Amino acid sequence: MRITQSMLTNNMLRNLSSSYERLGKFQGQLNTQKKITKPSDDPVVAIKGMRYRTDLKEIEQYQRNLSEGYNWMESADDAMDKMTQALHRVRELTVQASTGTNGADEKKNIAIEIEQLKEHIATIANTKVGNKYIFNGANTNEAPVDLTSNQISSSTSDVLLEVSKGVQMNVNVKTSDLLKGSNTNDIFTELDYLIDDLNSNGDVGKYLETLDSHASNVLANRADLGARYNCIELIDDRLRSQEVIATKIISENEDAEMEKVIIGLTTAEAVHRAALGVGAKIMQPTLMDFLR
Repeated sequence: MRITQSMLTNNMLRNLSSSYERLGKFQGQLNTQKKITKPSDDPVVAIKGMRYRTDLKEIEQYQRNLSEGYNWMESADDAMDKMTQALHRVRELTVQASTGTNGADEKKNIAIEIEQLKEHIATIANTKVGNKYIFNGANTNEAPVDLTSNQISSSTSDVLLEVSKGVQMNVNVKTSDLLKGSNTNDIFTELDYLIDDLNSNGDVGKYLETLDSHASNVLANRADLGARYNCIELIDDRLRSQEVIATKIISENEDAEMEKVIIGLTTAEAVHRAALGVGAKIMQPTLMDFLR
């Protein structure tokens, strides 16, 4: 086959273009510190990167859910602590009123304070977090306790948050469990009976056992919530480990090894300079050179 000057020139330009492309690839990796800048550079790396990043996004969403769960559970725990303190104060007043040293007027004064404590307990039961009532199950837009109409929510629904793949955790305490439990009457009904007996100078010692039962019920709900909180902490710790692993896998899949990139760029530059030198000699001859 006859080799012409045009063939040599075109072949040289084609090889120079490939050399520029290799230089551009290494320079792009050096600037971005990534193996690829577009999916066509390496489809396998791109597909794996999409899958790994999806896993990382899921972990980040679970962590946001856990943050919401922490907020609910810590607020509920604090509310139940305040409710326990209020019940202990009611018991102290009941013990005081049950002694024979208090007359009708003193008992009426005690009834006034217990009435205020009852309203305080109702306020605690209507605790809100971010404009959501945390003791009314999934019905977070309505207050669970309304003393004006003597209404207490009977919601049995749980607030479930997905904290891991396929794992849902209940983060709330239902009003019916908190204010009644296994007792015959809810706490507000019992307090109303107690207040009526105080105002009528009746025997109030019989309420001590009931008050202790309600206080124990609040503590039991608090213990149950604490157990779930501990479980969430364990899940949170595992998610943090998974986040580190997922980030490491993404880095190994996408990040360029800078030592190899620098060596490759240096080699490509040397080859490109040599190609330019040879190309200059190939393109140098002209028709005048042949006529000499």
